[in-house]
Amino acid sequence: MSSRSDITDLIDAVAAPEAAFDFEAVFRAQYPRIARVIARVVRNDARSEELAVEVFLKLWRSPRAQGDKAGGWLYRVAVRKALDELRRQARRARYERLFGSGQTLANPEQTHAANEEQQRVRTILALMERRQAELLLLRANELSYGEVAAALDLNPASVGTLLSRAQQAFRKEYVKRYGQE
Repeated sequence: MSSRSDITDLIDAVAAPEAAFDFEAVFRAQYPRIARVIARVVRNDARSEELAVEVFLKLWRSPRAQGDKAGGWLYRVAVRKALDELRRQARRARYERLFGSGQTLANPEQTHAANEEQQRVRTILALMERRQAELLLLRANELSYGEVAAALDLNPASVGTLLSRAQQAFRKEYVKRYGQE
């Protein structure tokens, strides 16, 4: 039979790692950057804030992710959430076109051209291999090679090569879909 102090010690041992992780401090330090990473992809500030909260909720529910590498884990999950959101938007747009419910308003020519180019980039990112798209997005968000390596759990020495391959894959898919511009 176990004594009451043994049970208390077991509870303390299980709870100790969670108590050592200061979730609030990580949230306060990382939330603005995580929301910014997502906003650069989805181009909707309100939606990016919602997705950033979902990322932190996932961190809260994932004790194994809490620790020294929580920052990298957060970036990886944020980029994946943003890419998933792009895919969701693409599906929705496709269904709206099929059913004729997508009404577009006339925009000035330059705004329209810029929006069209952004949509092309988002489409290519959604079609690319997940890790390559993550590499491009993290680097586009001005993360250093070391930060990208930490976020994607890569060897920092290989980030440059993998990034170059991702850029080539992006370029190839863009030219294949839209031609030279």
